[in-house]
Amino acid sequence: MIVSKDGLHDFTSIQEAIDSISASNQEEITIYIKKGVYKEKLFIEKPFIKLIGEGAEETIITYDDYALKYFPNGETYGTFNSYTAFIGGHDFTAEHLTFENSSGPGSKVGQAVAAYVDADRVCFRNCRFLGNQDTIFTGPLPPAPIIAGSFKGPREHAIRENGRQYYENCYIQGDIDFIFGSATAFFYNCEIFSNDIGREVNGYIVAPSTPEGQEYGYVFENCRLTSNCPAGSVYLGRPWRIFAQTAFIRCELGAHIAPSGWHNWNKFEAEDTTDFIECDNYGDGACTDQRADWTHRISASFATYYSREKVLGGLDGWRPFI
Repeated sequence: MIVSKDGLHDFTSIQEAIDSISASNQEEITIYIKKGVYKEKLFIEKPFIKLIGEGAEETIITYDDYALKYFPNGETYGTFNSYTAFIGGHDFTAEHLTFENSSGPGSKVGQAVAAYVDADRVCFRNCRFLGNQDTIFTGPLPPAPIIAGSFKGPREHAIRENGRQYYENCYIQGDIDFIFGSATAFFYNCEIFSNDIGREVNGYIVAPSTPEGQEYGYVFENCRLTSNCPAGSVYLGRPWRIFAQTAFIRCELGAHIAPSGWHNWNKFEAEDTTDFIECDNYGDGACTDQRADWTHRISASFATYYSREKVLGGLDGWRPFI
């Protein structure tokens, strides 16, 4: 099926095309999306959906909800209702698309999620994710919020099911904790751009909440960490929950990366439980001489433990990169 703004094809909105698919569908259905700007708040829980645009800079899905926005009943949206696209159906693929939250900087609107992804075997290729604070949430949610009632959103009361996500040749832009959540997620050959928000600390690239006992959290391989921020003003990450896991392997780290690399978020117990790893990185921000002493540097031989095959394969041998 084909979606286009001109009314000459099957649907004029992406959500209409998704709604036309049976909830019991068990075969991959491809939705081709013609170039244009689609101001839509997408909700996708059906499995086996594939969205293909005509180019990430040409086919743009955008919306402008945000955490500090009010519902008619006076309640704020919160982080997890602010999404532009909610993707909760297994075996989802997106290619050549932009997912954007256009609401503005976090200092004015709070958190504003471009993509809320909470499913297994999810693949993004040649996509852009544009936002500010909290651009991509890789669900599921942690078991409980730190602040009671703050998890309001589409999966607040759902059973937590940890899934695998794969991002290849993608561009991801944001500032404060702009890649965060509990999933196992592999980022390959992506550009990760940190916004300059005019602060001494301009943000943290990741804030994982990896569950205790989960083998993998975030892995970045052959990625480029870029920015318009001053040198040394962006941390690689901090732990949203204390068993957080992230590895940067063979990545180019720009001068914006802070010499200490990682922050404990004032969770001192996390220094004994997190697994923050670097291996064979290069660039102006890659020197590890001043890295936080509770983080790890590993040898190239051990880096095979973080290969795409091992991180994503699981029992079913899922290989979205072949």
